[in-house]
Amino acid sequence: MRRSRKNIAALFLSGLAAATVATRAHAVESFDAHKERIQTEAAQKASGAAPDTRERVPDGRGRGILAPPWAPKVSSGVYKNGISYHGGPLILGTTNVYYIWYGNWGTNTAQTILPNLAASIGGSPYFNINTTYYNGSGTRVSNLVKFAGSATDNYSQGATLSDTAVQSIVSNAIATNALPNDTNGVYFVLTSADVKESSGFCTQYCGWHNHGLIGGKDIKYSFVGNPDQCPSACEAQSASSPNNNPGADGMASVIAHELEETVTDPQLNAWYDSRGYENADKCAWTFGTTSTASNGSKYNVTLAGAQYLIQQNWVNASGGYCSMKY
Repeated sequence: MRRSRKNIAALFLSGLAAATVATRAHAVESFDAHKERIQTEAAQKASGAAPDTRERVPDGRGRGILAPPWAPKVSSGVYKNGISYHGGPLILGTTNVYYIWYGNWGTNTAQTILPNLAASIGGSPYFNINTTYYNGSGTRVSNLVKFAGSATDNYSQGATLSDTAVQSIVSNAIATNALPNDTNGVYFVLTSADVKESSGFCTQYCGWHNHGLIGGKDIKYSFVGNPDQCPSACEAQSASSPNNNPGADGMASVIAHELEETVTDPQLNAWYDSRGYENADKCAWTFGTTSTASNGSKYNVTLAGAQYLIQQNWVNASGGYCSMKY
């Protein structure tokens, strides 16, 4: 990526083998992709051109594409809070988080930092933002998240992954009973820094979420790569970070992003705005008020005694706004 680390910091100061991949995924943009989009939108506004008001849907790489005729229509909210409900399901009750450590993680402290995040984000004022989202019956997302287990995968799909290979990793973990087949689960494939994702990791996105049929059930899963592979693209802080592991700390923010999007838009047909942006997309690369950690890095939330710098999320209330709490 071309963007400097300084500029990043400035932003906040088949059965199973035959399992099918859903046609669209949604991603947290890399910094350059995000910056390019913001600049393009600003240029269009400055030119005085009439805004493009055509409906868009999530495109799979953090941007919206024109909605095809079969796309779900707005069924609630009419964007009164800057985002609207399109009729699809949400994850209700307790959301179970599963990690699949893919590749070579050795003694990397991410294996402590990231489970702590998953185990403590539920019940926090931060995750409570998601309770502002509801289904067609008015049932709201809960502020309940459980870290339900993890598995390891020693390069079963090689060191360069396709989107299909990511789903295969999840499918294999379930097929071998390393992890349960849980429709209330979100399965995160966490790849070590030497693993590439050929559809655009580091250049277009830092992570993404999707769903697919695995073992006869609709399973939600996410790819999150280790940004030590591309610090200027996917790490908000590269010189130091709250947990002295810039790669893991960068992943923490991406995991938070994909988790809240998966809960409120698991099948890519529930909550998003007219541009196709899901809740976390609307606040990507913004961190709100930060504090300084003992090592000089920045953080904005403390969970179970650990400090993190994670992006804000969109509150679906009071007109809509980015925040770290609700």
